[in-house]
Amino acid sequence: FAPRPISLTSTRLSAPALITACKPLTQSRPAATQKVPGDEAYAILKAQRAARPISPHLSIYQTQIPWTLSALNRITGSLLSGGFYMFGAAYLISPVFGWHLESSALAASFAELPTAVKVLLKFGVALPFTFHSWNGIRHLVWDTGREFANKSVVRTGQVVIGLTVVSSGALAVYGL
Repeated sequence: FAPRPISLTSTRLSAPALITACKPLTQSRPAATQKVPGDEAYAILKAQRAARPISPHLSIYQTQIPWTLSALNRITGSLLSGGFYMFGAAYLISPVFGWHLESSALAASFAELPTAVKVLLKFGVALPFTFHSWNGIRHLVWDTGREFANKSVVRTGQVVIGLTVVSSGALAVYGL
């Protein structure tokens, strides 16, 4: 019994069926196994792992506004909430340790600083607040389904950066 050759001009079989009919159904690959003691097996595994390529992580990506601002938004949110809770806890335990964290003591200490230091401190405190606030408004706009194309995401990111710098600067010099 000889197998019949399959005609490529046959219209009875679809293309995948033709490919499958022309190839063998199983593959075989010779492999030899042997018993290896546990210590030697671990050494082989360690050598194999050392030869594997290391994932490049973020170093292969070009810095872009969307993912940079996303990371900064998370960082500023964490810093603001962490700072709020730390100051709140310090304020609550300050009488026990004799710390003076009441408003009048903080205002008096701040008033003694040179003007340049005051502006820098106020700018440093205002920056995460304003950035997180403006970026939050940006996210609320995205929730409405607007400004979500690639170009508008970059443009709104640039607007957030500009508004952050301007509003932080305005808050830093306000009341001098």
